[in-house]
Amino acid sequence: MTADRTEQSASEAPMEWLSASLAGPLADPATDAGHPHPPERVGFFTDTSVCIGCKACEVACKEWNLVPPTRDEAPDLLGTSFDNTGELSANSWRHVAFVEQRVPAGTGGRPAEAVDLGMPQPPPAERDRAPEAAPGADGGAAEGVRWLMSSDVCKHCTHAACLDVCPTGALFRTEYGTVVVQEDICNGCGYCIPACPYGVIGKREDDGRAFKCTLCYDRLGSGLEPACATACPTDSIQFGPLEELRERANARLERLHEAGTAEARLYGADPGDGVGGAGAFFLLLDEPEVYGLPPDPVVTTRDLPDIWRHAALAAGVAAAAVAAAFLGRR
Repeated sequence: MTADRTEQSASEAPMEWLSASLAGPLADPATDAGHPHPPERVGFFTDTSVCIGCKACEVACKEWNLVPPTRDEAPDLLGTSFDNTGELSANSWRHVAFVEQRVPAGTGGRPAEAVDLGMPQPPPAERDRAPEAAPGADGGAAEGVRWLMSSDVCKHCTHAACLDVCPTGALFRTEYGTVVVQEDICNGCGYCIPACPYGVIGKREDDGRAFKCTLCYDRLGSGLEPACATACPTDSIQFGPLEELRERANARLERLHEAGTAEARLYGADPGDGVGGAGAFFLLLDEPEVYGLPPDPVVTTRDLPDIWRHAALAAGVAAAAVAAAFLGRR
């Protein structure tokens, strides 16, 4: 952020920053929300290629934010994987997904060549002692298995539909560009829940109010990183200025492509996408649907201006028809 932009008041800011637009690219959502001197926008970059599924982020999030247990005091595994959270909810602001995939063996009966994802490797002597793949039914090498793990979180969208539909102002845009729920103002109407294209927000049944990730707003004000990023042992969850994170993510993606991981892709990093770019974006090793993410999310309030215009037009036509009928009778 340049010095002149930091010192620029809200009244002097360019109109595109104060447009309160519901869709499309938006240079600075914090200024658009009325913060006159916002700091750099911050967010998360989650590199799923180095996630080990340890759940340290889930635990740190719950401990710092005093988030209640997800289900019972001792939740059971879901039966489909090592996942015992299942999804993001009012009581799960971080969710580590475990996706088990069958990987076909390489051509010629040989296992597919391993790709270096940048993770620490065992010493050569230990690698040499690794068991070989069991033979398949056709006499060739059997299929392999790979785990795709990813820590999901609220996307803190540039255009946040949850914020647009909130009638009480409980949801607000912070000076860091993030979206936070003020629980003491939330009336439990639940409008924000269907408005979110990612299914992030939920209500606590015993409470009635909506809750989600705040990107540790209280820690940011004290110069601290969010608890989940601090606890991540592999730096899979990276926190910092959003533009810097995007540059880092593009460099990481390029390295993976050069290493042969052609299926690697960024998700939510494009400011031109359906939510104007996410404040929390991901590097994925497969299609978004594999991780339970919508392939092409769009802010659900994007068409509200057109809807209201058409409604007003319809109301005007109906009023004119009633007036014409009344005058015709006279």
